[in-house]
Amino acid sequence: MSDNSKITLGKTLRDARIAKGFTLDDLQQSTKIQKRYLIAIEDQNFDELPGDFYVRAFIKQYADMVDLDGAELLKQFDSTLPSTQTQEYVDKVNENNPETRSQQRKVDDRYVKLRRTIPIIGIVVVVLVVLIGIWVAASRSGHSTTKNNVDSSSVSVSGSSTKKSSSSKSSSKSTSSKKASAASFKQLSTTSTGSTWEMKHASSKPKISLSATGSAWTSVSIAGSTVWQGTLSASTSHTLTVPSSATSVTFNFGNAPAMSVKVDGKKFKFNSATSTSAASSTTSSSTTTGATTTTTSSSTNTSSQVQAVTLEFK
Repeated sequence: MSDNSKITLGKTLRDARIAKGFTLDDLQQSTKIQKRYLIAIEDQNFDELPGDFYVRAFIKQYADMVDLDGAELLKQFDSTLPSTQTQEYVDKVNENNPETRSQQRKVDDRYVKLRRTIPIIGIVVVVLVVLIGIWVAASRSGHSTTKNNVDSSSVSVSGSSTKKSSSSKSSSKSTSSKKASAASFKQLSTTSTGSTWEMKHASSKPKISLSATGSAWTSVSIAGSTVWQGTLSASTSHTLTVPSSATSVTFNFGNAPAMSVKVDGKKFKFNSATSTSAASSTTSSSTTTGATTTTTSSSTNTSSQVQAVTLEFK
């Protein structure tokens, strides 16, 4: 039997790592993937990873870090990897598909345009009705003086309608601004394993902005499904919109101290409550039930631990 038949995915990755002069600790620091998961990948013990979906995600990130083509490597060893063709995987792929997101943005844009157009149409209809009423009254009178008065009234009514329209828009903007400024985060409880948060006065479709001061792996989940994941740096950022039907969102941070999160433009200071409890933890896990956020880590080094933070909208 030839030597090529003995080549495995784990051996390929290990050889590439050694050739680059990287240790497992180096990879853990750069990818934010826990060392025990890196060892499991090299030994092909995929059952030790968090789930089938993360097997392929972690392998691709490992391969890219050692200058291998992650996508090509997954294709080459596809038969040796756990099957991910479940409904959950399909849903995750659809959520992360650029075409799907583009179609959703088009639908949202049409909805926003429709909401903006309806008030304008209503104002136009009201003005037309008033003008028609004035024209009917002027026709019945048949006097030139009445016609002059009607013209004056028409101008007055039109001006009044414009002022009311401007006043209505100004009031709407003021109400929206007050709601945005009233948005607040509240820490409900804190335990040795995590913390619970809620956000009051969030918009119907909260906009989330993610940025980092250094390399940090992050994933975002809604209703138990990952809608985005990736590694951010100081020069990159990511923005996403939470569907109106969602009641909460869960963040998994590989380097929480380096992460910055804004919701509807307001900074979410989750680190102030999670950093203390996370530093003393020795195992990695995240549990989200209803409005509860549990944050734990697998290392005393807060820069490499994974934290899970759930934010519930009220």
